[in-house]
Amino acid sequence: MSKRVLIAGESWVTHSIHTKGFDSFTTTEYNEGVRWLKAALEAGGWDVTFLPNHLAAREFPLTAEALGAYEVVMLSDIGANTLLLHPDTFVRSIPLPNRLVSIRDYVEGGGGLVMIGGYLTFQGIEAKGKWAGTPVEEALPVRLHHRDDRVESPQGVVPHVGDPSHPIVAGLAAEWPALLGFNEVEARPDAEVLVRVAGHPLVVAGTFGKGRSVAFTSDCGPHWAPPPFCDWAGYAPLWNQIAGWVSRR
Repeated sequence: MSKRVLIAGESWVTHSIHTKGFDSFTTTEYNEGVRWLKAALEAGGWDVTFLPNHLAAREFPLTAEALGAYEVVMLSDIGANTLLLHPDTFVRSIPLPNRLVSIRDYVEGGGGLVMIGGYLTFQGIEAKGKWAGTPVEEALPVRLHHRDDRVESPQGVVPHVGDPSHPIVAGLAAEWPALLGFNEVEARPDAEVLVRVAGHPLVVAGTFGKGRSVAFTSDCGPHWAPPPFCDWAGYAPLWNQIAGWVSRR
């Protein structure tokens, strides 16, 4: 049976203004930050569907039933507005299902959800991720702050495993390569904090209805996850074990 995972987010467009004395010109560059995560999951036998932010706005499934085609849904560096404001609704005022409700219902019905940290997940920069107070937060194993929740750590902070017996972290080292930042969250009382960084939750696992969810509060790639973390021998096992646990495989 095929193992299917949907990853939404992890892309951005940079529009730069170059000024050289009197003259200026602009350049535009498209980037994706998914390659480490995608490669790790594919090496573990997962069939990965990737929807970058500009495609997720239109193509992310509308209903819990449609999301049921995937055993795992991963949201990484994608703001709530991207899924709330389908182009047909925003431009043409056409009513459509609330996809944040659909994600919650998908998990409650038995789906697996993973939220990965960044500047537009959890709350993110200037709280523009806007996931706090949404139906998706209900399905997460953490509570979110209603503010900018970034903890920038340019000095590097080392994750420490708290419960090495849990399937998500089984076989991984007690200490991981350093990270350069994370989102600050509060674990729910009934959730399991498996890994901490600088005393804060990094990997949190929980259940919601018939489904499971995991919060990974740092990034899956640069800049918060620098090359030593992405190249770490435990990187691929970690993400495969997260996907395996939320999907009950």
